[in-house]
Amino acid sequence: MKLAASVGVGLGFAAAVLPVQAQTVIQTSADGLEAGWVTIDVGNFAMRAYRAAPAGRSHLPVVMVVPEIFGVHEHICDVTRRLAHQGYMAIAPDLMQRQGDPSSISDVSKIISEVVSKVPDVQVMQDLDATFEWATRNGGDFKRMAITGFCWGGRVVWLYTARQPRLRAAAAWYGQLNAKRGPLTPMQPIDLMRDLHAPTLGLYGGADAGIPAEHVQLMRDALQSGSEAAQESLIQVYPDVPHAFHADYRPSYRKEAAQDAWARMLGWFRQHGAA
Repeated sequence: MKLAASVGVGLGFAAAVLPVQAQTVIQTSADGLEAGWVTIDVGNFAMRAYRAAPAGRSHLPVVMVVPEIFGVHEHICDVTRRLAHQGYMAIAPDLMQRQGDPSSISDVSKIISEVVSKVPDVQVMQDLDATFEWATRNGGDFKRMAITGFCWGGRVVWLYTARQPRLRAAAAWYGQLNAKRGPLTPMQPIDLMRDLHAPTLGLYGGADAGIPAEHVQLMRDALQSGSEAAQESLIQVYPDVPHAFHADYRPSYRKEAAQDAWARMLGWFRQHGAA
């Protein structure tokens, strides 16, 4: 998408985007869960995060959830509750909080230019480190840690899996693989496959206008020549499915592909010891 390329983030969004305040199609109850906002200290900064977990339980497997450009809005909160009902502590940190609040901006181009394009990768990695440590101190099992993320967050998943050696598994939903590099985004996932620490499931749409098929193939090649975990990784492509096919509050939602990919993700986490 021309706009995304112009600001160097290469996000490839669906052309039609509903307001981020729109109701998610899937609405997951918090019954039986401890769910709500928590604060994570990152140095001298208090970062907010939405956490959901089975009530009254500890030593839980953990999934960190990295949001789209729209931040930790209701859809992402709902995703954490879905994971919590599967027995996970799921936590979605607000990784853009320092740069702004995407939910207060209705225009996608302004979200990109005023918030997303100003978020440095180094900040995101440090915030995820802090989230990881918070989870281990608050009922999470550091031996069963996973990460997932969508769109902007899908790219972040690949990056963080190349950073954090204690992750057991990861699932990246339609995240950029070989986008433009810049001062705040000096490396792209395809550059880091020799360092990948956990088997990663990539979930992509074959009709994604922002992620070329050739980038997906280049990534597959990079995985095969990467680390042991990279060679265990897999990219699943859904033919004729657009970007953001899991986002059930947007016109891009494709129920069949979304449900299949969700089941694959849960199975992937179980297979690799993150459940």
